[in-house]
Amino acid sequence: MANEKEDVTRREFLRTGLCGAGVAVLGSAVGLLARRASAGSTLWQIDPDKCVQCGRCANECVLGVSAVKCVHAYAMCGYCDRCTGFFEPEPAAFDTGAENQLCPVGAIKRSFIEDPYYEYIIDDNLCYGCGKCVKGCEKFGNGSLFLQIRQDLCVKCNQCAIALACPGQAIIRVPADRPYLLKNRGETS
Repeated sequence: MANEKEDVTRREFLRTGLCGAGVAVLGSAVGLLARRASAGSTLWQIDPDKCVQCGRCANECVLGVSAVKCVHAYAMCGYCDRCTGFFEPEPAAFDTGAENQLCPVGAIKRSFIEDPYYEYIIDDNLCYGCGKCVKGCEKFGNGSLFLQIRQDLCVKCNQCAIALACPGQAIIRVPADRPYLLKNRGETS
């Protein structure tokens, strides 16, 4: 009989322990989901009006190839002859030769429209967010090129590594339903 009472106590102990562990796991899961839901309501993005084109976006992102890409605000810049985001400040010639281009990987493509106009398009597959074209566009042009974190490429870090390294404090949280900041407007879309 003493043995039987001991077995019941052991069973009750195990049952209570398993229930307690289940409650702890359930509580942890609910807490994790709540944190993800609150973090999911905002995303990291670059404020183009604060960006200083330091080049750190290319190297500080946790991804092998940065989720930061150059964006062209076509509403600010129509077709042009000489894009200062495409060409070196003093190119040898105004052609597509690599020695004449600002972009170290040739991510900006130039296509002829009509004399003397060209369209400049960023190849997202080549762009890695170094910001050289943006710096050239800001310095000599109208500032229609700017950097943005591509949300389809971003791994949604809890603390963005680029934000920690950004000297201009340009990496900010934006609402998830409006993940991209527009140039010179301070609004999101």
